[in-house]
Amino acid sequence: MRRVFVVAASPVVRAGLSAVVASSSKLTVVGSASDLDAFTTEFEQLQPDVVLLDVSGNFQELVWELLSSQQQQDPVAMIVLADVDSIDFQAALRAGVRGILPSTSTESEIVAAVEAIALGLVVMHSDTIESLLALKESSVRQKETANPVQALTPREIEVLNMLGSGLGNKAIAKRLNISDHTVKFHVSSIFQKLGVSTRTEAVAVGVRLGLIML
Repeated sequence: MRRVFVVAASPVVRAGLSAVVASSSKLTVVGSASDLDAFTTEFEQLQPDVVLLDVSGNFQELVWELLSSQQQQDPVAMIVLADVDSIDFQAALRAGVRGILPSTSTESEIVAAVEAIALGLVVMHSDTIESLLALKESSVRQKETANPVQALTPREIEVLNMLGSGLGNKAIAKRLNISDHTVKFHVSSIFQKLGVSTRTEAVAVGVRLGLIML
């Protein structure tokens, strides 16, 4: 039996989540609290395997409280129910959160997630993953806007494609009938314009920008 502690500000929500957890033959509720401070005082005595935390739109404040409490005790796996749009994912993961579910999750989804986290897995709802991807894409767009890629010349694009084929400088020079020094000049210019420092990075950016045809 995996030991679960429930934290929720609302007594009604707390009772409901406790009932959901208790419906699983693999889980048992060892206690509940209205806030993290109350949970911290009972942690050493109860030793739960998982903490089920309902954050009800107040996620940011609770995360920092959680980070503070984690410094005073051994980390415990936590799963949070929250509005995924309000989550600081990096802060949550650093705090020991190993599961993130939207507050609209079904009873079966909550039970399955708690059981999985008790086994050492990390669980995220599909809605959460979509939010993460959206944040990542937004970050990439902002980075590209801040650091726009300079246009490559036709010769540089030709050299870039040969880099993508795995050719070295000497092979490129021979194929284009130019000197090794000229190839090095083109490669250096490509690196500078694409904002990269290695051939692998240059090829990856070239593929993403459609400059290299696979």
